[in-house]
Amino acid sequence: MLTRDLLKRLRKIEITTNRVVRDTLAGQYHSVFKGRGMAFSEVRQYQPGDEVRTIDWNVTARMNDTYVKVFTEERELTVMLLVDVSASHEFGSKEYAKSEMAAEVAAMIAFSAIANNDRVGLILFSDRIEKVVPPRKGKKHVLRVMTDILTYQPLGTGTDLSEGLTWLAQASKRKTVAFLISDFLATGYDKAMRVAARKHDLVPVVIADPLEDSFPALGIVDLEDPETGERWTVDTTDPRVRGRFTLATAKRREERERAFKKLRLDSVELKAHEDYAVALQRFFRMRAKRMAA
Repeated sequence: MLTRDLLKRLRKIEITTNRVVRDTLAGQYHSVFKGRGMAFSEVRQYQPGDEVRTIDWNVTARMNDTYVKVFTEERELTVMLLVDVSASHEFGSKEYAKSEMAAEVAAMIAFSAIANNDRVGLILFSDRIEKVVPPRKGKKHVLRVMTDILTYQPLGTGTDLSEGLTWLAQASKRKTVAFLISDFLATGYDKAMRVAARKHDLVPVVIADPLEDSFPALGIVDLEDPETGERWTVDTTDPRVRGRFTLATAKRREERERAFKKLRLDSVELKAHEDYAVALQRFFRMRAKRMAA
């Protein structure tokens, strides 16, 4: 049962996302995620500038005029959204929690996909597979995907990226475009990522919050890990505490980026204060440039 507040949120995301997709993202998405190949469509009369190699000599001989073959792209890609729903995604220092950021960027990707007649599926995971929505087309299906991301109550609290990646690698028989949407506050996922990337076009989408990069001086505070329930009392005015936090954060980021680079994965990083559409546009431009090189 959808509440009035949830319906308003869904409608707001739909309106905002559709406008951005229609104006910018759908075309960029199409240019960097190609279909399975080219299929013969029809023949037509030769026009100046046509590629000589496309001439259909059999038809040309029969019609006593020059005809060329016309090909269309076989699209119908399958896009899988692997969305982390662990407890750390309920954190947010700005207006929205990371879970809401994940829903909005997933919506932008999903609407871009269906605008190109592609199918969209969903895998929700924490430290286990929480829910799987098979790939389908259409706006109604995308709204269902958004609703699941926003409302699903996970059974697990921890994060195991390997769970989602392993399920993708084993269950998806054909190659898919897979967006892994997570804050990546986890370890031990390198092997599963390597296996998944070998079979699928894997795009890591990192959801980040400014407070996760720099620890503010707030005095003595009680902290709790939302995934393990472990609690600490910390003096945040101590520069040594903030220094260790900054070093740990930098190390985690370096390890993550090293893993992406090793597998030659094009990644997206989203921060709570940033326009998600701008970040996706930057990703599409970067990927297009790499593909053209």
